[in-house]
Amino acid sequence: MTTLHRVPAARPRTTPWRSWGTFLLLAGPNVALLVLFVYKPLIQNVQYSLLHWNLGSDTATAIGLENYRNYFSDPKTPAVLLTTLVFAVVTVGGCMAIGLALARLLDRELHGRTFVRAAVFAPYVLSGVAVGMCWLFVFDPQYGLVSGLLRGLGLTSPNWYNDPDWALAMVCIVYLWKYVGYVAIIYLAALQSVPGDLLEAAQIDGASPLRTFWSIVFPLLSPTTLFLSVTVFIESNSGGSFDIIRAMTKGGPLEGTTTMVYQVYQEAFVDGSAGYASAIATLLFLGLLAVTLVQMVFVERKVHYR
Repeated sequence: MTTLHRVPAARPRTTPWRSWGTFLLLAGPNVALLVLFVYKPLIQNVQYSLLHWNLGSDTATAIGLENYRNYFSDPKTPAVLLTTLVFAVVTVGGCMAIGLALARLLDRELHGRTFVRAAVFAPYVLSGVAVGMCWLFVFDPQYGLVSGLLRGLGLTSPNWYNDPDWALAMVCIVYLWKYVGYVAIIYLAALQSVPGDLLEAAQIDGASPLRTFWSIVFPLLSPTTLFLSVTVFIESNSGGSFDIIRAMTKGGPLEGTTTMVYQVYQEAFVDGSAGYASAIATLLFLGLLAVTLVQMVFVERKVHYR
């Protein structure tokens, strides 16, 4: 008796040109947009940083690295770098800590929690200029809400507008108010994805809520923490801070709130030094890239993916 064996049907082979065609069809538009609106302007910015060029002028002179040498020899540069560093540390650290605390509160059974979640997230979608203009009245030393509360406690309101240190603190507070809701909502989504059986097992073993959070929940939030630390850091050193500073202090007083991103605007569109501003923008990009790479390489080693 002859045994018949079924020959498996041959799988259709995908030709390389068809695979590349599918890739270009799906990814081509996105790649084209990135090249046109991200990489091309970035390369042009580096080219402009090597020129002595005034904004609006038809001529430019190649000067090599002179703009970079001028920036690091400028006596104002250390103060600007320090302001940028302080602003980044305060806003990123504050957003992460306060956002996580808010997410923990919003993750509980609360009456009207949907409304509360929307109210927490609402400042993030508002215009930074509108937020800055409204908070100018809140911090008014004579008629503002903050000064009224301080007078009720028997304290004197700081001179938010004329003291560089207090002006920087004011801008940091407003930035935190606007962006902490974004961090809280992202953390809230991550908290709700933590497996409930792990929490029940910890409770059965007698672990305290604090021990459960630090030993189980927080490590499971590490991918979200890495994502937020990168995105919030980039946002605090880009357009996210510029509009608030522009609306509230215009970099003052005494350049006490002038960060690198605001300095780019001042040099390019106020003083007209487009080549010099491009050099500052290039240095800012390299700094952001370096910090982001450090986060991705070293911090990601401690990330626990489920």
